[in-house]
Amino acid sequence: MLRWILGGREAQSSVEVSYPVLCIGEEQPKNCFTELQVLKGHFDIVRFLVQIDDFRFASAGDDGLVLVWSVETGERLQELRGHSQQITAISTFSCGDGFTSLITASSDRSLSLWDPDTGNRVQTISDLQSSVKCLLVLERLSVWLSGGEELCVWDKDFQLLCHRHKHSDTGIAALVELPKNCVAVAVDKEIVIYRLTVSSDSSMLLDEIMRCSDHHDQIRALINVNDRTFASGSHAGELILWDSANFRNVAYEHILWEESQPSSQTEIRLAAPKPSEMSIQHLTSNGRRKKKKTCGLYVYDVVTKAVVAYRRAAHDSNVLHTMLLSDGYELMSCSEDGSVRMWEIQDLPLAAEPASAGFFGMWTFGRSSKQPGPQSKKVLEIPNLRTLELTGDLIGHSGAVQMFLSFREKGLVTCSTDHLLILWKDGERQSWLRSQALFQKLEENGGL
Repeated sequence: MLRWILGGREAQSSVEVSYPVLCIGEEQPKNCFTELQVLKGHFDIVRFLVQIDDFRFASAGDDGLVLVWSVETGERLQELRGHSQQITAISTFSCGDGFTSLITASSDRSLSLWDPDTGNRVQTISDLQSSVKCLLVLERLSVWLSGGEELCVWDKDFQLLCHRHKHSDTGIAALVELPKNCVAVAVDKEIVIYRLTVSSDSSMLLDEIMRCSDHHDQIRALINVNDRTFASGSHAGELILWDSANFRNVAYEHILWEESQPSSQTEIRLAAPKPSEMSIQHLTSNGRRKKKKTCGLYVYDVVTKAVVAYRRAAHDSNVLHTMLLSDGYELMSCSEDGSVRMWEIQDLPLAAEPASAGFFGMWTFGRSSKQPGPQSKKVLEIPNLRTLELTGDLIGHSGAVQMFLSFREKGLVTCSTDHLLILWKDGERQSWLRSQALFQKLEENGGL
């Protein structure tokens, strides 16, 4: 199944609304992560994790360090020192010969290229006009882009090929690669489309070909859904699907919650007198379904252009990172509340979270009000709405969990504001591996 998930940050209201606390208990038969290993090495908030290969990953954060780890043993393999301030972005860069480098950007207004095998800094660029907020590698063209107050294109040798000057006061928030050598750039409320071309004298050109201005507030998230579609989410809770070929708005939704009055029950009304907007902070996709987040989670099907599952109060605080697993019917999220949770899409129980007309009153379907479109869809046009059932709760961090990285059967890595990383392992698999290692050692020593 091709799905995606989105989420965001719920606007603060003068009235505090409480929701039932989710508790799964100690018995979690669908949660395989029963062993954990705490990894120490950072001395400030750890914000980023990036996979280098099937056996290694790197972590980075506010201490300016980049640490390389083994996912199998939890051993710290390399310590990359060179930045004097916090890391603001990190990415891998494949050189085409099987060798993978690391690119880092820092608040010290520098960019660095690292060899994760040796820990050496291969290249560095200092005294940039501003710090870089995001990186995008275009391996097909053997170039990479940096985005901050300006957009720059670099080659693998860290030579500047071309650039565009200041993009508004807020700078560039996100970058995604599109077909036909195009790039989508999120700048304040707009998405600017650029095309990279090689001129007759072999120089690289960066041409602006379109501006998409359908958002009414600052864009916070931008992702590729598949080869035909990309998506963006705004601070005001707007979600827009875009055609990757002609860059047109193909679907628009706006998430609004009612500011509830104090009462014994939390209620969602169709006609909300005081709508409270939900900021979309993160999007993730597996090609067809996307996931949105607040302290809640929402799964949206790109083909049917409908919400297929939701859980409004998935965490006690804002969700920071999400990921769809397997065939799109399982997903994972982490939050400022310090938890990492596993979810499964299940049929909506009649007595649990009813799919009333009041729920759909907080969604508007169709196109943005900036361009004409069909009227909002009726409730009956969105069948088979489901819920997200909590199947696993990973408690180990004492601070907000910034993100996680899955190595499938090898384990899961999480990083947090508590300066720690945790390597979560499948307990049954680890027990089997230890038994196999013990039998092999006995055979080698003639014990069997």
